[in-house]
Amino acid sequence: MKKWVCNTCGYIWDGQNPPNKCPKCDAPKELFSLLTDKEAELIERSRVTNDLLIKLETVMNKVIELSEKGINDNLDATSVRVFNMAKSEAYSLRQSIKAEIQSHIISKKWG
Repeated sequence: MKKWVCNTCGYIWDGQNPPNKCPKCDAPKELFSLLTDKEAELIERSRVTNDLLIKLETVMNKVIELSEKGINDNLDATSVRVFNMAKSEAYSLRQSIKAEIQSHIISKKWG
């Protein structure tokens, strides 16, 4: 399937032809450019990785939530230490995921 990019806002459109107007910014179809096969393949591959990164961020949010419950439960010092470690690592991973997604957006590996 062909991929088109809006030259005004960067929206990616999948289809044989560009839309009559951009769904994001209402730019006319004349402002869309056809992506090369290489660019389109990169977008497809990026969609898979970006989806995985977002799912991983969701898991990290759950780890933080569970860790906070464990810290509040405060059964014993060792358990609290494990929960604090998990929370800290999840925060760190979540920030790394956000930075990676941002780099994909900047390098046009998004769409």
